[in-house]
Amino acid sequence: METSLEQILQDGKLLRQVNSLIVAHLRDNNLSQAATAVASATMTPLNFEAPPNKLLELVAKGLAVERDELSRGVPPAAMFDSGMVIPAGYGSVPAPRTSAVDFSIVQDVKGSSKIFPKHETRHVSEHKNVARCARFSPDGRFVATGSADTSIKLFEVSKIKQMMLPDAKEGPIRPVIRTFYDHLQAVNDLDFHPQSTVLISGAKDHTIKFFDFSKTLAKKAYRVIQDTHNVRSVSFHPSGEFLLAGTDHHIAHLYDINTFQCYLSANVREIGINGAINQVRYSSTGGMYVTASKDGAIRVWDGVTAQCVRSIIGAHGSAEATSASFTKDQRFVLSCGKDSTVKLWEVGSGRLVKQYLGATHTQLRCQAIFNETEEFVLSIDEANNEIIIWDALTSEKVARFPSSHIGAPRWLEHSPTEATFISCGTDRSVRFWKEVL
Repeated sequence: METSLEQILQDGKLLRQVNSLIVAHLRDNNLSQAATAVASATMTPLNFEAPPNKLLELVAKGLAVERDELSRGVPPAAMFDSGMVIPAGYGSVPAPRTSAVDFSIVQDVKGSSKIFPKHETRHVSEHKNVARCARFSPDGRFVATGSADTSIKLFEVSKIKQMMLPDAKEGPIRPVIRTFYDHLQAVNDLDFHPQSTVLISGAKDHTIKFFDFSKTLAKKAYRVIQDTHNVRSVSFHPSGEFLLAGTDHHIAHLYDINTFQCYLSANVREIGINGAINQVRYSSTGGMYVTASKDGAIRVWDGVTAQCVRSIIGAHGSAEATSASFTKDQRFVLSCGKDSTVKLWEVGSGRLVKQYLGATHTQLRCQAIFNETEEFVLSIDEANNEIIIWDALTSEKVARFPSSHIGAPRWLEHSPTEATFISCGTDRSVRFWKEVL
């Protein structure tokens, strides 16, 4: 049974409390270096106040309960059934349905393309202005959308699925579980912290804001980074300790989320960058990050030194590169541009490996995305208001879905864990897409 939202949020609160007690215990026992490291890794305030030896007292009580359970013949496994042990909560990512695709395989044989399954779609919510961006949580349980109306909506995916059941007879289901109002201008991008119940947003008001969605009544951000430019894109490092911001500035801004200190690459002059960054994304391990720029280039950066290790100038000709992301194995980058092409690049050589053609996108900041197994590539055809799907290996177009938006959608985002995706429209609507089983 899927863990309930209430249980996930309770687990998140409990985890934050435990982290706070650990930090306080280490600090109060003069282990300041260890306390600082734990505080940094878990986004916990270093000055958290706790009664002396509170952590030791709680551990002692827990051990006593465990001994009592064992003395009464209750096996440890039964604790999971009775809820005594914290279940897998937020941040636990289910195993993918299949392994990632090996794009080093040369496969251009016609007729060998896979069939993309049929999907059903449902209008799940509407902003008051253009729905501009979306992001799934790492475990696929939540999805957030951002809008030109400055709001952010957080959805529980299981509730959206419940809405789509043909025999759903219970009262009205409200999949929006949080709405945040704290920006002054349009929201451009979102990301979830890899371990904590924290959502960040980047906006035209030059800010990056942190929202704790474990708090049911919170409408405002609890932390804010003030940047110097329009924040176009945000991406958390897999450790959760750093984040990248792609802005109107031509170099990605790297932030330490504990100190808010900003770092810039030192070899900027060597690579001749000229243009704002439309998207920035970390690789799965954080060893690299990639930027898609208005100057049409895709650039790969070392995630530790922030040195540019691969520049693909003119990746989309003179047109803007609007999105870029790594494959799961970090060997390739998928990019999209306003030249109406989607391309797959080999990181090691900068070689163009695949090209996905047949979708017109010249106006909007369109995305090209993989499905959760990387077997298919999805993007938008603005001219026909359709979602186009290609076989990732053969680059053959295998499906085209009417988007059901009024006017072409401007953003697609696929779940990392299952066959579902979100489309956001200039018509203000948010639509959920689910495989028909």
